[in-house]
Parts: sequence; structure tokens; C-alpha cells
Amino acid sequence: MTFTLAIVGRPNVGKSTLFNRLVGKRLALVDDQPGVTRDLREGEAKLGNIKFTVIDSAGLEEATDDSLQGRMRRLTERAVEMADVCLFLVDARAGITPSDEVFADILRKKNAHVILAANKSEGRAGEGGYLEAFSLGLGEPIRLSAEHGEGLDELYHMLLPLSEQFEERAAADAPEVDVDIEDWDEFEEGEEPEIMMPTESKPLQIAVIGRPNAGKSTLINKIIGEERLLTGPEAGITRDAISVRTTWEDVPMRIFDTAGMRRKGKVNEKLEKLSVADGIRAVKFAEVVVVLLDVSIPFEQQDLRIADLAEREGRAVIVAVNKWDAEDNKQEKLNDLREKFGRLLPQLRGAPMVTVSAKTGKGLDRLHAAIMKAYVTWNRRVSTSALNRWLVGMLEQHPPPAPQGKRIKMRYVTQVKTRPPQFVVMTSHPDKVPESYERYLINGLREDFEMPGTPIRLYLRDQGEKNPYKNKKKKQPSKLSKHLK
Repeated sequence: MTFTLAIVGRPNVGKSTLFNRLVGKRLALVDDQPGVTRDLREGEAKLGNIKFTVIDSAGLEEATDDSLQGRMRRLTERAVEMADVCLFLVDARAGITPSDEVFADILRKKNAHVILAANKSEGRAGEGGYLEAFSLGLGEPIRLSAEHGEGLDELYHMLLPLSEQFEERAAADAPEVDVDIEDWDEFEEGEEPEIMMPTESKPLQIAVIGRPNAGKSTLINKIIGEERLLTGPEAGITRDAISVRTTWEDVPMRIFDTAGMRRKGKVNEKLEKLSVADGIRAVKFAEVVVVLLDVSIPFEQQDLRIADLAEREGRAVIVAVNKWDAEDNKQEKLNDLREKFGRLLPQLRGAPMVTVSAKTGKGLDRLHAAIMKAYVTWNRRVSTSALNRWLVGMLEQHPPPAPQGKRIKMRYVTQVKTRPPQFVVMTSHPDKVPESYERYLINGLREDFEMPGTPIRLYLRDQGEKNPYKNKKKKQPSKLSKHLK
């Protein structure tokens, strides 16, 4: 990526629509109502042969206090300061407003490279607003239609010289390398590490999920060490599933902050439904899921549903109890939490439960250790010979039942996949094996091969003795053979 482009402007001028157009995916939530975007969302964009990082920002509001709008404005101003180029969008159909004039003055002071674009310029309805945009003193505006993809060629020609300028600067600032990277070989030839640890190119994907106001954004801000995500006392501030790249204790990570998930019956608004769907999509992309609970109201029905969702998606699960600094009877509360965890979430038996304080940062070292342990377990592979020795012991200890007098013979087991661990048992009459016996085998795998808490998938396949002569009629002797006799 050569440079960073921040898209800024008033609410509802089409910033998220243009962001989705540049990244080629529908990443940002888009709706007719203003103020949908609240956090900064980054994406890898491509326009022609130019590759760059694009930032979708919240709509610039005139509020400067500590209200939600004021905090959103400060976050957007921060994006303006850290971006290499700012693309200032105005609504050509609405025309230039006094707010546009105020923000144009701010951009002139805060960023050296500002490109003005009049969005929604398709047709004659945007002609007047496009001409008015000249009065902002930011040069000739670009005619854009983010929804229809018009004007992107003009934007390309505006960005091209800036891209070349930033490329030259990056080449000049690049450090000299004394060691030939191609000669560096960490492993012996033919060897492969058992578990590929996260790298800068493939960071560890973590999703933080939970009910509204559990402290998800505050926790991520504390992990990365900066106020990158919008926080506050209001419930449901986060709407998009925002991903943040960071290195936490020398481990490259990509952490997804998700919208709070309420009970399905309480979700009526279209925007909240889109937010929840975005959060579920983040869970599917993640490798480790941190289910964040509020210590004052832990393990409510929605918490259990959220944890079950992560387990069904096959993700490594960590349960983190937030706001631990506000708890007085810590030992008594911890014993109560452990009892409820084992009783209400048996499918996650053995999964780590960590107490943290997103406000003070206490417990983050334990959370990091739990995440790495869960990731290693989620990637674990067991040899076939060890599995089959284990299966013999399990069958001797507790033989499978014989439903309807049919004896079940389990002959062979192997691991077919990791992430999460998946096993196949070759058996006769797989449809007759009761669920209780499957759970017995899964719990045995979890305990004997040290896979606590990770989802385990067990599949039963039929490998009965196949007689090639079964169901074939006995061949009658021919007339010739009778005559020879």
C-alpha cells in the first residue's frame, strides 16, 4: 500500500457507498438514514493500477462537546490528520451547506492533500451543487456517483501523481537490508512446523462479541494502546464490525470489534439487523472468538446464545468477564461464575474463562495467554497410531451398545482436519450409534489429548464387511456339466 486515503464529509453524502466501491466489497453498512457510520473502517482499495488504504469515517458534525456526535467528530478529525490524502465529499443534490464551508476550512489547515468531490452528480439534479462546490476554494471538484461508479476515472488521474510521490518517499525511507531474505531458512529442508504461528501477512484473527455495553470497544482500545474505536456510556455505539491490526506481545493480530447482539425478538430496526449480521460474519472469519460478559449480569440467555453460536461455527472460544474491577466479593463471584459456566455451557467444557477490566487493563496478560493456548489447541493434530490405541482403550472401558441385537464394531479412527479438530470413526451401523456414545468419545478426545474447550467434530462412517457374493443367486449348473458328471 503506497498511501492512505480518508473519505470525509457530512453525514449521508455517500462516504460508505464510495468506500465499498473502492474496496470492491460491501464491507461498510449503508442505509438511507444519516449517521450510520460511527467508527473508522479501513480497507485495501484498488483503483486501476493504484493500490492504497482507504478509511471510511463518521459524518462530520458541528458538535464539539463530549456527546456522541462530538466524540465521532474527534475520531474523524484524527483520521484526517493521520491520512496522506483526504477526499472531501459533498452532496451535489443538496448543494453546499454552511457545515461544508466550516469543514472545508478545517481540512485546509489539517491536511496538505485535499481532493474535493461532488457525489450524487448523475443527471441534471446535481448540476447546481457541482457548480456551488467551486466556492469552497479547494480547486475543481470531481463529478462522482459512488452508487453508479461514475467519475472514478477522474479520481484515478487525481490520485496517480500523488501515488507516485508517496512511492518515491517510501523508497527513500526504506532501510537497507544486509541479509538476503531468500537465504533465510528457519526450518530444515523437508520439515514443517506442527502449527503455523501468526505472521504479519497472516495475522491471528480474533472476534470480540457480546451483548451491548459489555465493553468490547473499550477492551480493544486498551489492547492496542490507543483510542481507535468509539466508546461511551451509551449502549449500541458500535454498528459495523471494525477490524484493527495490531501486534500484541509480539503476536500479529487482527481484532474485530462487533456490534452488541441483543435477543432476536428485540431487534426490529433494519440497521440493527444489518449490524448483527455483520458481527456474525466476523465470527465466521475469526479463528479465536472472545465472548465478553458483563460481571454484573453474566450468563444471561443472550450470552449463552452468543457462546453457542461461536461453538457451532467451530471457532476456538474464550469467555472473558469484564468490569472485574467493580466487583467486591471477587472469590465468591469467581466460584459462582465457574459453576454456572460448567452447567450452562457444557459444549464448551474446559474452555478458558478469564476475568479482565477493560478500563484499567488488568487481566489482559491472562487473556493473551488464554487466546494463544486456545489457538494452539484449535490447530492440534493427533497421529493416527495414537488415536487407534486410544480407541481400543475407550472400547474396552465402555463398549458400544447393541441396539436391536446388532453389534456395533468400531474398527478405525483418524483425524481428517484441524481448525477445529475433526475425526472420522469407521464403524458398522453408524446410524445406530446413540448420541450419548458420541459424546462419550468426544469427551474422551478432549480429555486424553488435551483439547479443553475447543469444538471437536466427530463423524461416523460405515465400513462394514462387504461380501461380493451377498444377495446373488446361486449359479445353477449348466446342462454340459451335468452330462460330464
